[in-house]
Amino acid sequence: MSSGDRSQAVGGTRSYEVRTYGCQMNVHDSERLSGLLEDAGYVRAPEGSDGDADVVVFNTCAVRENADNKLYGNLGRLAPMKTRRPGMQIAVGGCLAQKDRDTIVRRAPWVDVVFGTHNIGRLPVLLERARVQEEAQVEIAESLEAFPSTLPTRRESAYAAWVSISVGCNNTCTFCIVPALRGKEKDRRPGDILAEIEALVAEGVSEITLLGQNVNAYGSDIGDREAFSKLLRACGAIDGLERVRFTSPHPRDFTDDVIAAMAETPSVMPQLHMPLQSGSDPVLKAMRRSYRQDRYLGIIGKVRAAIPHAAISTDIIVGFPGETEEDFEQTMHVVREARFAQAFTFQYSKRPGTPAAEMDGQIPKEVVQERYMRLSALQEEISWEENKKQVGRTLEIMVAEGEGRKDGATHRLSGRAPDNRLVHFTKPDEDVRPGDVVTVGITYAAPHHLLAEGPTTRVRRTRAGDAWEKRHAAEAAKPAGVLLGLPTVGVPAPLPAATGGCAAP
Repeated sequence: MSSGDRSQAVGGTRSYEVRTYGCQMNVHDSERLSGLLEDAGYVRAPEGSDGDADVVVFNTCAVRENADNKLYGNLGRLAPMKTRRPGMQIAVGGCLAQKDRDTIVRRAPWVDVVFGTHNIGRLPVLLERARVQEEAQVEIAESLEAFPSTLPTRRESAYAAWVSISVGCNNTCTFCIVPALRGKEKDRRPGDILAEIEALVAEGVSEITLLGQNVNAYGSDIGDREAFSKLLRACGAIDGLERVRFTSPHPRDFTDDVIAAMAETPSVMPQLHMPLQSGSDPVLKAMRRSYRQDRYLGIIGKVRAAIPHAAISTDIIVGFPGETEEDFEQTMHVVREARFAQAFTFQYSKRPGTPAAEMDGQIPKEVVQERYMRLSALQEEISWEENKKQVGRTLEIMVAEGEGRKDGATHRLSGRAPDNRLVHFTKPDEDVRPGDVVTVGITYAAPHHLLAEGPTTRVRRTRAGDAWEKRHAAEAAKPAGVLLGLPTVGVPAPLPAATGGCAAP
């Protein structure tokens, strides 16, 4: 096909779709990819377009052993569509693209663009170059070109937002390939972070989640060991910012000044996601996790003493190479002692390119599965017991969008408590919008959610709700052909809510 034919095929307004895999960092990167494309004149394809967009972007994760199989399977399903629609383009970015580079185009020659974790801002240029030159463009930067927060962003929520404070990681965990793909930690200047938050609040955002591969190591790049606690306190001084969360911290860097900042700053929510990975000291050593069981439980104890109602969640890997039954029982012991509100448990899987993948003592699949089931059953029991303690409490719930799958049938709405527990509540008589805040009494607890079946005692309409209503009206008014769809990501969830996560195997 000639360039003229290609130009005709892609003439007019072009639609895009971004498919995201992995951690919250990837989710936020996808917001930037969407912002870049819309800034370049593309429009978001309607929900459920299923590959009918003119440009399909895969923002990939390299965490799981079968991540590449999943990608190539999805690419294979798009190949016939691309043959039928010559103007269609496919781009692959993210961690797997950073790792595999030219391999992607060799295995899927119908891909138009491959870009890495350090140069997401190049996507529109690479798409245009691929269109004009009629050949795949592979561009992988070895280091960060510009901090991604300087890029245009299409926020998925009008009332809650991610804010990156750092990129990269200085740790060398033997199960994790992310530092090799994201690079060494690079911190943003505190003033730039606070300016972004203030701008978001001015737009109506009332909740922010601070993001980093190792979020509480913030300051190591700028030479201030207390930079993270100072940042939390500074966020608390921003007028109109009601809720501050952060993910994901590392026990090595979780210092007393951070606990004090959490306890003494009202807008910092009583929630902590603290990856454990294993409760066994020998396994933690093999993982190159620079803490041991006593240190971890000590942090949990200090947090609970300072913030009694804090909900603590974690990540745990079952079946790491060399894990014995005694090692596994130590993990079970920590789970019983810590009493996590929620634990994201993963069966260890080899990550190509990591030291753990080459270690002796790989555990048979059936052994890993049996341990995983025991751990899951224990945590399910603890989660339910901890949720039952919420019954009878009166909580302020920020109304969310897309959190309750059965809300329409049950005539309920859903939202998040200050500690990030999911709460379904009876729909009040007055109008309530995502971003508004309601006060309810908890009447029932399940392992993974709470119910407030009585009447709502208070509805507080907020600037965040106004922002949601404004966006809703603007998007509903768009012509059907370029409908962007309503935002589907509400209040940011804990770390592993996205598929897997950088801390997960």
